[in-house]
Amino acid sequence: MKESNFLLRAEDELDFMPIIPLNESDNESLNDVEIPNELPVLPLRNTVLFPGVVLPITVGRDKSIKAVNDAYKADKLIGVLAQKDSTIEDPTVSDLVDIGTIAKIVKLIKMPDGGTTVIIQGKRRFKLSAITTDDPYFKAQVELLKEEEAPKEQDFEAYISNIKDIATQIIQLSPNIPSEAGIILKNIENPSFLIHFISSNLNAELNDKQKVLELNHIKARADLLMQLLQRELQFAELKNKLTNKTKTELDKQQREYFLQQQLKSIKDELGGDTNERELKEMQKKAENKKWPAAAKESFKKGIEKLERMHPSTPDYSVVYNHLDLMLDLPWNEYTEDLYDLKKAKKILDHDHYGMQKVKERILEYLAVLKLKGDMKSPILCFVGPPGIGKTSLGKSIANAIGRKYVRFSLGGLHDESEIRGHRKTYIGAMPGRILQSLRKVKSSNPVMILDEIDKVGSDFRGDPSSALLEVLDPEQNHTFYDNYLELEYDLSKVLFVATANDINHIQPALRDRLEIIDLSGYAIEEKVEIAKRHLVPKQKEAHGLKNMNFRISDKILDKIIQEYTRESGVRELDRQLASIMRYEAKDYAIKEKIKPTLSSHDVEKILGKSRYSNDIYKVANMPGVAVGLAWTYVGGDILFVETSLSDGKGELKLTGNLGNVMKESASTALTYLQSNAKKYDIDPEIFSKKTIHIHVPEGAVPKDGPSAGITMMSSIASAITGKRIKPYLAMTGEITLRGQVLPVGGIKEKVLAAKRAGLKEIILCWQNEKDIQEIDSTFIKGLKFHYVKTMQQVIELALV
Repeated sequence: MKESNFLLRAEDELDFMPIIPLNESDNESLNDVEIPNELPVLPLRNTVLFPGVVLPITVGRDKSIKAVNDAYKADKLIGVLAQKDSTIEDPTVSDLVDIGTIAKIVKLIKMPDGGTTVIIQGKRRFKLSAITTDDPYFKAQVELLKEEEAPKEQDFEAYISNIKDIATQIIQLSPNIPSEAGIILKNIENPSFLIHFISSNLNAELNDKQKVLELNHIKARADLLMQLLQRELQFAELKNKLTNKTKTELDKQQREYFLQQQLKSIKDELGGDTNERELKEMQKKAENKKWPAAAKESFKKGIEKLERMHPSTPDYSVVYNHLDLMLDLPWNEYTEDLYDLKKAKKILDHDHYGMQKVKERILEYLAVLKLKGDMKSPILCFVGPPGIGKTSLGKSIANAIGRKYVRFSLGGLHDESEIRGHRKTYIGAMPGRILQSLRKVKSSNPVMILDEIDKVGSDFRGDPSSALLEVLDPEQNHTFYDNYLELEYDLSKVLFVATANDINHIQPALRDRLEIIDLSGYAIEEKVEIAKRHLVPKQKEAHGLKNMNFRISDKILDKIIQEYTRESGVRELDRQLASIMRYEAKDYAIKEKIKPTLSSHDVEKILGKSRYSNDIYKVANMPGVAVGLAWTYVGGDILFVETSLSDGKGELKLTGNLGNVMKESASTALTYLQSNAKKYDIDPEIFSKKTIHIHVPEGAVPKDGPSAGITMMSSIASAITGKRIKPYLAMTGEITLRGQVLPVGGIKEKVLAAKRAGLKEIILCWQNEKDIQEIDSTFIKGLKFHYVKTMQQVIELALV
């Protein structure tokens, strides 16, 4: 319903606001008034005038002003008709409705702006008979419509009562309608006037109001008004519901704010807010940080964000943890390097026996650092079999140059986020392991061991080895970006040392960034020294025998190494020594005394009979058996190649779990001997009448590679000619169909394996001579090397 008060505006249209007549029965007095033949007609734009209702309207159109003025000077009566379309400025006869209300001009007011305001009161309904003229304004002949008396029926009274109740409810639900309007409604007794008054004030469409006016039967008029009121009531209820909901939410926020202010006051009385104290401490720490401008700006923004946030919000802990990481990271904090090269060499020699190449590389790096003062750290990668001390060497390097040490195991890593971190918005997000390690050691230039870099996994979760490309590139790692930190961090001063067993399993792009340093297995002499210097003292201390007068001689150590271990490193040796120490500790605990030395008999008693024996190589071999040298990821090893002939159709059988390359080597060897049969006094018929079977023990172990080429060729030649291969002879090399011998890799491991096995002579390609020269001569003492270029030389040396 519309607001019941006076609002007079001088506009270029008819504006209105219904008010209450001073007397409900005034509309009935028109019966005594004479209606002229021609009545001035006033078109109303936005409303419908009902009998008995008083309307203040502002008249703006020239025609309308003239019509009002002439009517006011005459009998003050004027016909009021609603326009069908309120947007038309100059309406014609067709734009007006047929049924309207005769109104009496109560008051005419001239406005200062030139406009005219009139107060009119509806008197009787009329029907338009004919328009007599439209100049200077509309004049018409009208027919008065008879007003029906209100019926005295009970159901009609119920209608009227219901209309009053609904109208009262709408007034109560509408804050813009004054509450006095309800009192006025209750005091209206005339049913016809009540219907007219409510219809005039109802917030309904113009067409709906006109329909109410046009209905002759008062009961039908009441029925239509009821429908319009019900619709208005539903709208008012919905509007009120939305308003109350918004108000409730606002009240809740105001209540929370009030309580927060009270809580703040209480905390201030108790000595301040814990969170505020923490933020102040963080700001105090930040003042002493030597961090880049970008990090400083990021921290400042984060602190400002925290100060605006309430600690109970989920984002508070995310921002807080991020700032805490920024404070904990060692931005531009470096440990001072020790430039004493002699001391560094002494530490390296004390911690590790041998490994001269690695030690020289570290000392070179220190020397350049000493001269230049600043240098990008190299990215070293130690490649070698397990148990030779690659990881412990990294710790030794850190001790030698006076840096912090941190180890980061890459074995089985399959998530790229472990390197680069997660986005901090994720639940449980953390920085990458690189930054976590730096945070732990509080230094930006530690020695960081990337252990087992060849065992990095790769699946649908990401490829960590690709993420490592940025970390291990000296040209890029000064701007390393961690997803959690969301800032660049300088890793160029970190000395990265990677370790691997098999270089072939490292991604090529990553391998290209590494400075590969090959660490071969230990010779027996080296193992004896390592046992004396490190393993025996360590195991004695671990088993409570440190202060006991107990020693193991070099001869006994040699026996343990050769007869109870077969490895490139010293882990198995360490376990065997631990077994001996446990036995001695038990012996001492029972007898309260201990033998000062360990005898050969004691070793067999503690460790059992020898596990490995070199006697197998001393037995005179039958024809067709040759000894080859193999390389495995745990070091060098010995393998036998056995060939036998049987009646058949010239087939070649290969067994022993051989790979494709090894099978091809056997075929190449056989083809070479077939094509050169006359040269070696071999009957060519043998190749078509005999089945040649080559077997390489142990059958369960997969074998592959080209290095057994000359061994297979020698084995076939021995079987066909019936000549035995020289005892204590091993060989390694690739063969070609032209009869040439090509170089192979893993020479040091293979030679040391031959030495461990008690072999005395080795046949190698002449191009492998440089590899032999790199081995310490004391380790290969007693071995004789034959360097060959052709397979003819191999056969001459091998066959007795």
